[in-house]
Amino acid sequence: MIDILKECEGAKKIGISGHVRPDGDCVGSTLALQMYLRKCLPDAEITVYLEQPPEIFCEIVGFNAINSEFPDVEEMDVFFVLDCMPDRTGGAAKYETIAKKTINIDHHMSNPGSTPLSVVKPEAGSCCEVLMDLLKEEKLDKDIAMSLYIGIIHDTGVFQYSCTSPDTMMKGAKLIAYGFDYPRLIQETFYQKTYMQTQIMGRVLMESVRFMDGKCIVGLLDKKTQEFYNVTPKDFDGIVNQLRNIKGISCAIFMYQTDVLEYKASLRTDETINAAAISTYFGGGGHARAAGCTLQGTFYDCINNLSAQIEKQLEKA
Repeated sequence: MIDILKECEGAKKIGISGHVRPDGDCVGSTLALQMYLRKCLPDAEITVYLEQPPEIFCEIVGFNAINSEFPDVEEMDVFFVLDCMPDRTGGAAKYETIAKKTINIDHHMSNPGSTPLSVVKPEAGSCCEVLMDLLKEEKLDKDIAMSLYIGIIHDTGVFQYSCTSPDTMMKGAKLIAYGFDYPRLIQETFYQKTYMQTQIMGRVLMESVRFMDGKCIVGLLDKKTQEFYNVTPKDFDGIVNQLRNIKGISCAIFMYQTDVLEYKASLRTDETINAAAISTYFGGGGHARAAGCTLQGTFYDCINNLSAQIEKQLEKA
């Protein structure tokens, strides 16, 4: 187990980053680590470098100071990569090359341990759970606990996904004991949607198509529709989960167009299909029940390619 404070001993400049299109677990873990290190290492300069996260996380301390410009820096003593491998940090990936030391903390099974200093626990439901094991409990406070809790509820679907373990529940119980308003946080950051987000979700659901004898379903947002509603990927949260909630569905796929002949696909599956194995085959990654990848070709090409891998798993099942 890595001793975070020992690894940062004497560090003057520390960077923290996570994956592109940061979600609740990514934002929660990076900001929680920043608060913890600032508390323990008051003389160090500690910066979180992330693509601009959704505004729903603005209550977390440090949110407004996130650096989304990824400026060039001469050197960095320690660079933390959370909730992904270093090559998925987008504009922050360059910091690994100038950092004296890179520490990778993750819970995705597609991460083999990409740096000499890595803590990867695929059995954990979220990166915040892995991080929590590395923090000294006596240094936690209400703000750090709230940030960790937000990360956990977002990656476990408020403790309902299969990645939720007894340890997840115990960690959640410890965190809410710090006294923040967790029912409101769950409602406002996980369930609550804007009117436009609800419209987009409704359109995807209405135009979705079932295939493979009704076991699979796919929903699509092409570029034209995204531009018509003036929406971005930040507005698509929850769509694939809603598709998965349809009775009889073993594999739900939500795809949105990112470029000409390019689509981002998110998968949610039941126990008969390993979403991570399918996504990894196409260069992506994730968890057994929730994963994603980028695909090239027409929409129909992408569905045919995904279908071939899904069929193999259904046959085994």
